[in-house]
Amino acid sequence: MKKHDCIIIGSGPAGYTAAIYAARADLKPIMYMGLQPGGQLTTTTEVDNFPGYAAGVDGNAMMDDLKNQAERFGTEVRFGLVTKASLNSKKGGYHTLTIDEGHHIQARTVIIATGASAKYLGLPSEQKFMGFGVSACAVCDGFFYKGQDVVVVGGGDTAAEEATYLAKLCPKVTLLVRRDEMRASKAMQNRVMATKNIEVLWDTETLDLLGDDKGLTTVRVKNRKTSETTDIPATGFFVAIGHKPNTDIFKGQIDMDEAGYIKTQSDSTATNYPGVFCSGDAQDKIYRQAVTAAGTGCMAALESERYLAALGH
Repeated sequence: MKKHDCIIIGSGPAGYTAAIYAARADLKPIMYMGLQPGGQLTTTTEVDNFPGYAAGVDGNAMMDDLKNQAERFGTEVRFGLVTKASLNSKKGGYHTLTIDEGHHIQARTVIIATGASAKYLGLPSEQKFMGFGVSACAVCDGFFYKGQDVVVVGGGDTAAEEATYLAKLCPKVTLLVRRDEMRASKAMQNRVMATKNIEVLWDTETLDLLGDDKGLTTVRVKNRKTSETTDIPATGFFVAIGHKPNTDIFKGQIDMDEAGYIKTQSDSTATNYPGVFCSGDAQDKIYRQAVTAAGTGCMAALESERYLAALGH
């Protein structure tokens, strides 16, 4: 079994940034791209808040830029999904990864950059209007809906934060809550109720999203108590029902919180396994931005380099 210095799992901003730094440090990193090459940014049409792109950039084009940069420095980017991880608790030991439930590969350092996946309602029309009205990140995409009416779905802190953020940009925000109360903290609920251009519809669920070839125009909802159906004019539909970190293969080994986010040491990307580092949305449930993911990818690569140097490599 061939042994390597550094393997990177995942190909979003965190993974590619880690690859750039690891390659420049001559760690000869190998990256496995995973099920969604390029990560969550490939589901959005325009990225306007990543430094260096003054005119904005298509999400797929941005990830191609990062991939090309990583490869220019010598990263070996491979298609494939890591389906199992056997981590070594001994310092300096090799960690074994199974690729596509087939062959195995070993490395002294592993950088986890598997990201997180936004939870969606499961409506076919969500996919139809993805990037053309449907979003799971108000901070990322809210600017594109400035001056337009939008809808947010969810009842927790994330939904409350998204709604109040969008209320600064949009004339009207409709917040759909499935129950007759919100799960958000009292402070967040009070903030929502105090925002005049947010209308909360209680006991309401989304039936369908309607639109045309230009994008979303209408959100069709139903009151769960009265069964009354209503069409809400809106050009933006923000799903804020949570994210799921893509960390299942590490359960039972790496320390995680109750939601599955990997725990890292303070001011570090190090996990509880020596030589295993985690970056991006797999460990970040607060910011979830491309630029912060890239920053932790840089940190993970630098820490991998220092770890190997301490071993005499």
